[in-house]
Amino acid sequence: MTIAIFIVRRIGLLVLVLVAVSMLTFAIVNVLPGDVANAILGDLATPAQVQAVRQRMGLDQPLVERYVAWIGGILHGNFGVSLQHGQPIGAMLLGRLGNSAILGVLSLLIAAPLSIALGTLAALRPGGLLDRCISGFAVGAYALPEYVTGLVAILAFSIWLAVLPGTSLIDPNDNPLSHPQALILPVGVLVFGMLAFISQVTRATMIQALASPYVRTAILKGMPYRTVVLKHALPNILPPTVTEIGMYFGYVIGGLVVVETLFSYAGLGQLITSAVSFRDIPIIQAGVLVVAAAYGVGNLLADIAALLLNPRLRS
Repeated sequence: MTIAIFIVRRIGLLVLVLVAVSMLTFAIVNVLPGDVANAILGDLATPAQVQAVRQRMGLDQPLVERYVAWIGGILHGNFGVSLQHGQPIGAMLLGRLGNSAILGVLSLLIAAPLSIALGTLAALRPGGLLDRCISGFAVGAYALPEYVTGLVAILAFSIWLAVLPGTSLIDPNDNPLSHPQALILPVGVLVFGMLAFISQVTRATMIQALASPYVRTAILKGMPYRTVVLKHALPNILPPTVTEIGMYFGYVIGGLVVVETLFSYAGLGQLITSAVSFRDIPIIQAGVLVVAAAYGVGNLLADIAALLLNPRLRS
């Protein structure tokens, strides 16, 4: 199967997934208890005022008609207007998505090579001291929720040592890269969590690769062990590892709710959290759709990279 055919099939599947996600999201947020118009106006609003807001927002229309109007607007680039901010959602999502992407890409650029290196070192001598230390660190890091590691980081580096800011209060329109100190703690917390999972995936696949016949044959031929690991085993473990990293790409774009909220970072996760608290349905719907698209694109890019790294997958 050629890469072009694979990409076309995956894009078609991604479109179907996004349609299903849009339907489920729209149905769920519109059957939640409570009335959006009442939430906007408050308890002192009169029934006439509530009805006027419902008509203005189209809440008095059937659910199917509202979904068709909403998805039609998205296809034309119109994500609606935020109930909380009174601004077009498209521009807000674009800016927040860019901020989350910067945070996520920085974390992946640090965590990916470091995780592969740690996993490879641990796999060279399974059960050895270095393997036990790396695996113990990974288990401990994986067991700790991000809000715990984030609070510990704030306590240590912001309160006790007072060397880094405890919050990443940045204007949503500013470039986060112009405030490098505000990025250190949230990036560090994300890297800490990613190291745990990716390094163990690398370790497991490397152990299998080192026990494979072609690696044993290369060792019996007298090739240096370092060359066997770097030129024979490592290229064969990269495809599954890259696939896992691609899955994390979607996570770092849309799943940063805890980290972004904890550090007050103006990203997509914080925007969705704020929208849920305010019941800003247009932002919730559009935000979830963007997160689903990020996961799909991340997995697609990871699969393409795996095909390029391993020609046998293209057969």
